[in-house]
Amino acid sequence: MNKVDPSYQPLTTDMLAIRLGKIDALTTLLGTDTSTWTSKEVGDGNLNLVFIVQSDQGSVIVKQALPYVRLVGDSWPLPLRRSYFEYHALIRQDKRAPDTVPEVYYFDETQAIIVMEYFNSHVILRQSMMAGKTHSGLAETLGLYCARTLFRGSDLSMNTANRKADMALFANSVELCDITETLVFSDPYFNAERNHHTPQLDALVATLRSDVDLKVEAHHLKAKFCNNAETMLHGDLHTGSVMVSDTETKVIDPEFALYGPMGFDIGMLLANFWMAYFAQPGHAEAPGARVAYQEWILGVVDEIWTIFSTEFSRLWREERTGILYEKTLFEDQGHALASEQALSHRLNDIWQDTLGFAGVEIIRRTLSLAHIAENETIENDELRADCEARGLKLGRALVVNRTRMNSMASVHDLARVIAVEAKE
Repeated sequence: MNKVDPSYQPLTTDMLAIRLGKIDALTTLLGTDTSTWTSKEVGDGNLNLVFIVQSDQGSVIVKQALPYVRLVGDSWPLPLRRSYFEYHALIRQDKRAPDTVPEVYYFDETQAIIVMEYFNSHVILRQSMMAGKTHSGLAETLGLYCARTLFRGSDLSMNTANRKADMALFANSVELCDITETLVFSDPYFNAERNHHTPQLDALVATLRSDVDLKVEAHHLKAKFCNNAETMLHGDLHTGSVMVSDTETKVIDPEFALYGPMGFDIGMLLANFWMAYFAQPGHAEAPGARVAYQEWILGVVDEIWTIFSTEFSRLWREERTGILYEKTLFEDQGHALASEQALSHRLNDIWQDTLGFAGVEIIRRTLSLAHIAENETIENDELRADCEARGLKLGRALVVNRTRMNSMASVHDLARVIAVEAKE
């Protein structure tokens, strides 16, 4: 039930300074003279209000949850408590992967408001990639972020009491879990009410929805998502929840945080790079102008996975203090090689899950409710459908053949073949 506290009020640019002007956390950063504050609503996501608030003294982001899905309207209610889970996710991510997420200055649970650090020299990565821009250090930050948050939020690192308490806390995020379970894993595979797709894809969509192997494997992955509470996930990690500057990369918006399988976050992230790869012809200044940029995208993906697996291995060897694969059973017994064998098995499991979850993300971002701007902004319907169809082909292969793809090179070889094959 979506109960809203009677005192809850959505913020507006006109009233924001009046309502928040006595909060010490804000006046410390912006000054006590609220007449100098300016606010601009910049929320372009599917769920929330987001304001940039600035003064001569400083700037912050004010994010407020709405009691419904902003993309759809009040016909789809959502609980305000999702801001509570985002707040708790941010403070955990900041400890586990320092300097990669915004600092939280203030949280009001009743008003569903989080005040946090504003990255004023950064832009959303998705928009930057549509413009064909490259960013040094991008892969390193994202690979380290994934390894550190996923490892340090799991039974490989945490003690039993803290791990179980965290899992119980995030288990209450029922409604946002339901969105993922439905929109990502079920709706794309039948003619669900909220689905939409480019009409030129009708024949391919019909083929995918009658593909028994795809449907079965997608639901094997759904079962993993629902049942494998391996670690705290960001839950919605994609190129729209990454901000970049010339020198920095930051991760934002973990309101879908939950406990789930380690490969989920990385799979969602890499899927969005792969979709951007196929979408580049729709943004090219001339035919073939983005080929080199497409290769840069694949290079970033390859580097993210390499850095992730390298850092995950380091954490396994140096920070494995939780209840799984205890050193007392391995290294302390002279079984260091067995520990390395177990690490290899775990990385292989994460690899296969990563590919599978990437595949379902590509499919849902093309056929379900929320699409990606890289495709949606391609004005030519035929060209947009062609880019989307190539992505769908890779997505299907990742879901169905994930256990037979043994390296990133094999995935990228397939992506390159799909990118240049004759249009059907």
